[in-house]
Amino acid sequence: MKNRTAIGIVCIILAVVITFVVSPMVNKVSDKKTETVRFTTNVTHGTKIKETDVEVVKISNSALPDKVVKNKTAVIGKYATADLFKGDFATENKVTDNANTASDVMASLKGNKVAMSITINSFAGGLSGKLQNGDVVSICVTGKDNKAEIPAELKYVKVITTTTSGGVDENDVVENEDGSFDLPTTITVLVSVEQARILANYEKNAAMHIVLVYRGDDASAEKFLKAQDEYLEKNSRNGG
Repeated sequence: MKNRTAIGIVCIILAVVITFVVSPMVNKVSDKKTETVRFTTNVTHGTKIKETDVEVVKISNSALPDKVVKNKTAVIGKYATADLFKGDFATENKVTDNANTASDVMASLKGNKVAMSITINSFAGGLSGKLQNGDVVSICVTGKDNKAEIPAELKYVKVITTTTSGGVDENDVVENEDGSFDLPTTITVLVSVEQARILANYEKNAAMHIVLVYRGDDASAEKFLKAQDEYLEKNSRNGG
């Protein structure tokens, strides 16, 4: 009987300790807040994240998402891996350093640029199968008069991807059993509507040869593409 009484007293003491000591401590820890990056605007898949797209807020540790990003510098300048919405918290899997897959680029299209595929006429014409997503290239054209030139409208063009005859994009090509790789038969490029019209004409009436201009960081690549855009805009204003 005494043992039962002692056990009962111990249980009561433990209950009191849990209620008035342990629980408040647990609640205090869980109520601590951590700075977290949150989106202030909708950001579409493949779009570069700007400083105005995010903010830093404090939220309870108990509501903290897995792999949450706590510093804006870890997000700004990177790309969304999916459609993100105002109020979403930034996590490591929602951003990427590069957005060069075909799906990334195509998901980021907003109407000012279009994706277009052109045929690789020969092994050499497609840079011997060595083109990579994000490359900046010039398109050298040889017409029926056998005169080769790089049209000013096609001096700097971004490669979205290359695709094999089986429809496999550059990112997804795997090695065959004999150690070889299926070669691409088309190149998909990011161009303006004007450039697309020019390419469609050359696709039908000329042979095209791809010339690699630049492969490297996005910022440097953008300088070439910006120069091309400026030429197209100036030419358009002048009625060219």
